[in-house]
Amino acid sequence: MNNYFDILKNRRSCRLFTDEPVDKEAVCNLLRAALMSPSGHRYNPWEFVLVEDKEVLKALSVCKAQGAALLEGAAMAIVVLGDTTKTDVWIEDCSVATIIIQLAAQSMGLGSCWVQMRCRKSADGASAEDNVRRLLDIPSHYAVLSVVAVGHKAREAKPFDEEKMQWEKVHIGKFGGQE
Repeated sequence: MNNYFDILKNRRSCRLFTDEPVDKEAVCNLLRAALMSPSGHRYNPWEFVLVEDKEVLKALSVCKAQGAALLEGAAMAIVVLGDTTKTDVWIEDCSVATIIIQLAAQSMGLGSCWVQMRCRKSADGASAEDNVRRLLDIPSHYAVLSVVAVGHKAREAKPFDEEKMQWEKVHIGKFGGQE
């Protein structure tokens, strides 16, 4: 298993994937990771829709005006939904689940990219979230937070450059405090 900080350093948004499918064991492990995601009071407001059908991935790729085209080339996607009736912190809980999926993908050598859907619009001005909801038959009390594209990386991105860490954004004791 990779070192956690190596996973963080090397997890970069992947927008170009090979045609190789993700094997069933890896898919299962990604979903296991998603289901182990922490949530406030363990309400687990998240739900996940696994999409592997190429036509559906293509349709998802145009659900918002910018930043979703990469979904067409992904081997799969995991749509992250929040049950808005369970808790008022579904956005936070679903955000945690989204990054857990991405870190799990990186730990398996897969690439991923978070495609934001909440509060985004399609090219014609329609709600991206509503477009995804219609496409996947999602009930109205579920909000669509994100779609995580997953696949085998077509190229490796440079790791995070630790020389560019913004230590000035860390405050000790109080805002602006330094020891």
